[in-house]
Amino acid sequence: MSSATTTGDRPSGGWRRALSPRSAGVVYALLLLVTILTITTSAQGRPPYLSSVNLSNILDQASLIGILAIFMTLTLITGNFDLSVASTAALAGTVALKLVDQYGALFALVAALLTGAVVGFVNAVLVQKVGVNAFIVTLGTLTAVRGVVQAILDGQSITAKNSSFHDFATARWALPSVAAVVIGALLVIAAVVLALRKENRIAGLGATAPLSLSGIALAFIAIAQPKMLTQTTPVWIMLALTVIVSLVLRHTVVGRNLYATGGNSEAARLSGISVDRYKMGAFVLNGLVAGAVGVLYAGRFNSVDPTVLTGGELTVIAAAVLGGTSLLGGSGFVSKSVVGTLILFTLSNGFNVLNIGSNYQNVVQGGVLVAAAALYTATSSRGRSVVRSWFSRRTPSGGTAGVPAVEAEQPKTAADAGELGGLRR
Repeated sequence: MSSATTTGDRPSGGWRRALSPRSAGVVYALLLLVTILTITTSAQGRPPYLSSVNLSNILDQASLIGILAIFMTLTLITGNFDLSVASTAALAGTVALKLVDQYGALFALVAALLTGAVVGFVNAVLVQKVGVNAFIVTLGTLTAVRGVVQAILDGQSITAKNSSFHDFATARWALPSVAAVVIGALLVIAAVVLALRKENRIAGLGATAPLSLSGIALAFIAIAQPKMLTQTTPVWIMLALTVIVSLVLRHTVVGRNLYATGGNSEAARLSGISVDRYKMGAFVLNGLVAGAVGVLYAGRFNSVDPTVLTGGELTVIAAAVLGGTSLLGGSGFVSKSVVGTLILFTLSNGFNVLNIGSNYQNVVQGGVLVAAAALYTATSSRGRSVVRSWFSRRTPSGGTAGVPAVEAEQPKTAADAGELGGLRR
């Protein structure tokens, strides 16, 4: 009787974990922000904030940074980070526009992607094989690659006559409502099937909550706001990569190994995982995707200048951290990193709609980032142990003095450390 009851309660526990403030807090923050902006704009008599045009603008503006945030999350999960992604994207975009008129779009695209991959490979070798700190290496490549961009452009902006990249990056693709409902239903079915797998039964549908909720949201949009199904190419790429990478991380051996590599490299190595391969692969993949984003960014305007994407790397890392990705490795959600990106760009969009100065934008965005990082730290297992220990030392009836110290040193459980199922299996 007792065993059956416990087993029956596990799926609901999975849902409670998936929808708890710690797991879904960034989603609640986005919904709260949108609600506040909607009420404020309505009170001031401005156009509806939730119009399909405005929401599509936010998605389009956030798409490229969102793509970078997805693969930055992979790098952070392995225990490293990359400060050079924006400079790498700028160099790739410059190479693409320099070559497209003379050699065509295909050759220029391949050259740009190889450029990004080479920068990522250099970072990987210096960090993993030479042993230089990732911060120093990627800060150095950030500066060096930006210098290469400035040298190529010689302080001037360039514009391509060939509009192939521009046509692709600005094209708007419409997903039929019927197709959206079908895809949404398939996502929900896939979530149920994955939840019934042996390794996911303990958490039930809670283990695949992001996938099932995405399917429900897509079907709802198709019925309630069909105009939102027409988006630019980068938006569809961002959404597709979010789903694909999330599935890989949560439900494949590669994903589990990535989390293990970042969570405890030595234990992963002793388990037979090629730690260097995964960490270097994350760098190379990050550089490759940065090259693709550079082509899309250059194609959006069909021109580049020496300052293109300056400071973009900080926005990318901020989005990942806002989504709860740990800078220490072993923990992170790509879907939450994308939501973090949307929060940053929703803030920016809201400030513009409300005619609030850029100085206040930086203050609020910085404050939001610091508050989110502090909240994630305080609500982690280690953070809760520290808080309990702090209060127990100041409470006369708090028990023996040694108990809090032992509790604080206990290792985090797999569920608390990973939250992603990759470490729970």
